[in-house]
Amino acid sequence: MVESGSGNTRVDGGGAIARAGAAEQDRAEALRAQIKRANHLYYVQDAPEISDAAYDALLKELRQLEERYPELITPDSPTQTVGAEVSTTFRPLRHRQPMLSLDNAFGADELRSWEEKNRRVLGMRGDVPIEYVCELKIDGLSVNLTYENGRFSRGATRGDGYVGEDITRNLQTIEALPRMLSTHEKPALPALIEIRGEVFMSHPEFARINAEAEEQGGRTFANPRNAAAGSLRQKDPAETARRKLDVFLYAIGDSEGASFESQIQLLQTYARWGLRTNPNVRVCTGLDEVIAFCDEWKERKTTLPYDTDGVVVKVNSFNLQRELGTNSRSPRWAIAYKYPALQVRTRVEDIGVQVGRTGAITPVAHLQPVAVAGVIVSRATLHNEDEIRRKDVRIGDTVVIQRAGEVIPEVVEVVTAERDGSEVVFQMPTNCPSCGSDLVRPEGEAVLRCLNPICPKKVVEALRHFTGRGAMDIEGIGDKQCEQLTESGLVKDPADLYSLTKEQLLQFERMGDKLATKILANIENSKTRPLANLIFALGIRHIGEHSAEVLAEAFHSLEALRNASVEQLASVHEIGQTTAESIAAWFADPRNVSILDKLHDAGVRPTANGSAPVSDQFAGKIFVFTGTLIRLKRDEAEEMVKQRGGRASGSVSKQTSYVVAGESAGSKLAKAQELGVPVLTEDEFIEMVDDEKDA
Repeated sequence: MVESGSGNTRVDGGGAIARAGAAEQDRAEALRAQIKRANHLYYVQDAPEISDAAYDALLKELRQLEERYPELITPDSPTQTVGAEVSTTFRPLRHRQPMLSLDNAFGADELRSWEEKNRRVLGMRGDVPIEYVCELKIDGLSVNLTYENGRFSRGATRGDGYVGEDITRNLQTIEALPRMLSTHEKPALPALIEIRGEVFMSHPEFARINAEAEEQGGRTFANPRNAAAGSLRQKDPAETARRKLDVFLYAIGDSEGASFESQIQLLQTYARWGLRTNPNVRVCTGLDEVIAFCDEWKERKTTLPYDTDGVVVKVNSFNLQRELGTNSRSPRWAIAYKYPALQVRTRVEDIGVQVGRTGAITPVAHLQPVAVAGVIVSRATLHNEDEIRRKDVRIGDTVVIQRAGEVIPEVVEVVTAERDGSEVVFQMPTNCPSCGSDLVRPEGEAVLRCLNPICPKKVVEALRHFTGRGAMDIEGIGDKQCEQLTESGLVKDPADLYSLTKEQLLQFERMGDKLATKILANIENSKTRPLANLIFALGIRHIGEHSAEVLAEAFHSLEALRNASVEQLASVHEIGQTTAESIAAWFADPRNVSILDKLHDAGVRPTANGSAPVSDQFAGKIFVFTGTLIRLKRDEAEEMVKQRGGRASGSVSKQTSYVVAGESAGSKLAKAQELGVPVLTEDEFIEMVDDEKDA
């Protein structure tokens, strides 16, 4: 590079001097500002405004500009740094070894270019294959975990790569993260080791917490990554515990007393220590096998219950990794192969609203039907009024949509360049579309609400919730039946279900004698559902399935819960002040008291803590159920374990006693086989229980 006066110049390959003019300087400055803002929103606020694809495009443009004009590079450029500034919400925690980011490749050609650069550094001929390890790139929050003599001592976010946020207490709520590493296998546990990985949220859990948030007027998350990051940054660990996070471990920072020869050896050792690693890993000889792996998972990734947006390709040999070294922000021996975002364009044909069981008014975009990741999408949630205004979504707009978590359709952004002036700004209604009552936006909430307790739509939704899975689980009463029962006036609240007669049911279309008899039998059987099911079924704000189980364990009866003070409720582990006040307010409402009295008079007698323990057969044992069970429902099987003193878990580790594998068992079965955990068929599990009965 040659400097001439005050101008920025460079010498190109032919010896000619090229100048970075004012336009290039302004563009570089604008790109840095945009990327820094995006980093802050993504890493600190957990509220990104642009998609990952748009972010990658900005960063790529800045990197190419700086490569053409190196004098434009600044020390604080996003191409030279990792992550974002550390939040002040948590105590700072310095990593013993930096946590670097990864460079990206967006196709086979860029992968080959990356390998060619590495070969030049290594002095390796092109006909000598390099061994790689391919791992799915999990879309979550990077964490650094420190274990001392096998015991988990502290954990932090990536932060700026050198200093992260101390989130130790929140990490301790993750069931899949062992407090103590297994000592049953060699090598021996090191005196200290930094273990790195990704905390993430599954699609089902993401859908659950967003549905609850929308009903309760709380903040909804744009995607599972944001939900995981937001959950890990809760000030109250009890709130983190209510959101079922998971983790995969795959890297190492500093260590004292541990050494590894390769990436695959590291992963195998982690698994032996009881750490959760992703089972979808492959050792590849040469780049052709790497590209085949990437192509394979481009299609298969839609079958996973969590988000992955690419493949991380690593040189397997740690000796070669050390030779290749790192640059200012990323290792040269690893790269992230990124898949195109599952986003498509379509048109907003209309915007309407729907009424939830708590009266929450949720705007919904009605779209020109379009295929997204193999699914035809015609509706997408707009979450609330503030979200519509922030994205400026209008009727008639061309929009980019994606399946958040590849499950829930959402509007990502508006293509404003496509507007022709005919678009219509949507106005939220002032009256409930179901009952006509005035809508209210409670202070501190993001949603409008219908406060009418007898709003027909609220009654339908409350009944749907009450009869649903995880609540009273009354089979035969689906969406259509809920609408028929409420529109006919036979059911004004869920307690009215227990006074229905066969004659009343037979008046409905397509309701035969056999179905009516079955529905009445299921209603009768629901009278002795576990206490946690009834608590969840009541539809108390802020109470999900897990919170209901916590309350059932703490109070043992509906009467004790009903009479508990706010202070007593708030003192329960995982039940915070806001939830405690919501519970107390629900039980103080005369309308709800009337429902409880009607349920009692109808003979509804929930069993405390599921069912009374029948034995200690499984005391101290942990069971994991995976795949499709034929003879038992999943919750029935898990309840059988609990009744016998055991515990049902959602993840496999060295601490797991048995994995019960049904049909189409997947990664959990593979993990059990890898760890040597005993695997039972469903029949063998039932036989084990029956043997105990006969003893």
